[in-house]
Amino acid sequence: MKKTILITNDDGYDSPALIALIEALRPVANLTIVAPTLEKSACGHSLTLTKPLRFISVDDDFYKLDDGTPSDCIFLALHKLFDDDHQPDLIISGINKGANMGEDITYSGTASAAMEGVLQGIPSIAVSQVCTSNCHDIADIGYELAQNTIRDIVEKILGGSFPLPPRKFLNINIPPIRPEECKGYRVTRAGNRGYGNDAQVHRNPRGNEYYWIGLPRLDWHPNTHEIATDFEAVSEGFVSITPVHLDMTSYDDIERMEQWL
Repeated sequence: MKKTILITNDDGYDSPALIALIEALRPVANLTIVAPTLEKSACGHSLTLTKPLRFISVDDDFYKLDDGTPSDCIFLALHKLFDDDHQPDLIISGINKGANMGEDITYSGTASAAMEGVLQGIPSIAVSQVCTSNCHDIADIGYELAQNTIRDIVEKILGGSFPLPPRKFLNINIPPIRPEECKGYRVTRAGNRGYGNDAQVHRNPRGNEYYWIGLPRLDWHPNTHEIATDFEAVSEGFVSITPVHLDMTSYDDIERMEQWL
């Protein structure tokens, strides 16, 4: 009997990357898809509490959540499309168009859907296709490497077990290369992203000033740790697989804080 995977994303229900993920996993599992109606990139782990939400059927077992976030999609799908006796075996969020590495994990709607999944007790994966700032290279390289990777990982999980304990998820980033150029998988830690100010100022036809937050370059700080970062792995042609936990406590600083107090 096929197992069940719940799928969402943060680029919207009609994203070609989401369709690529669905195509990759149809042969290996029963799929239920619940995705936002609109793009929700960088929405973080947000839930919609100030207005009602609606499931709108797109196809069999495929719904868009009217202006919902990725976390809304997971939360409501688990509680309204499934029940306590029938829960998905796995949740996958993606394929995101663009990287989710380093501290960008905290901004990411893609990663946050996986966070919501493990909070609800379901093994979860976030998968992202790294690309240039405008992602024009995706038209050339496609999603084949991402499809191959996630199908391989899913078959390993469904045929065995999830490699992490509760409240931890896998964050996978795919390098912008073709499958034959990939050097394999590398288990990584989240790197330290370099951030700049890319907020652009403009004026509308009435002369009113407004700001538009852009996308900074994918820069990162040099690694001083013995474990490779997600940035390094991807730049060297490896698929980066980072285990992420939700406990954000800085344990190394507890004793220092006690002395400070």
